[in-house]
Amino acid sequence: MNVVVAYDVSTATAAGERRLRRVARICEGYGQRVQYSVFEVVCSQTDLAKLVAKLEDEIEPTEDSLRLYPIHGSDLGSVIQLGRRRDIPNEDAWTL
Repeated sequence: MNVVVAYDVSTATAAGERRLRRVARICEGYGQRVQYSVFEVVCSQTDLAKLVAKLEDEIEPTEDSLRLYPIHGSDLGSVIQLGRRRDIPNEDAWTL
């Protein structure tokens, strides 16, 4: 399963800055950072459920926003990139 995770964590407070670092750390455990606040994740349905649960536990729902976009089949390989290019392996699920 391919998923793009995008997040906007409020950093107006020190607690928000800590949440931002923790959200990024959680996402790093499941996927590849492709932008400052965007990750591409290749994982099983079970791992996706774990990722969602961890993120739900971390964010402040009244201040932060996360979006997870399921990407079907090989669509992740046909992403249009503009600007500086980073080649990212996306064929296999990440080993946790």
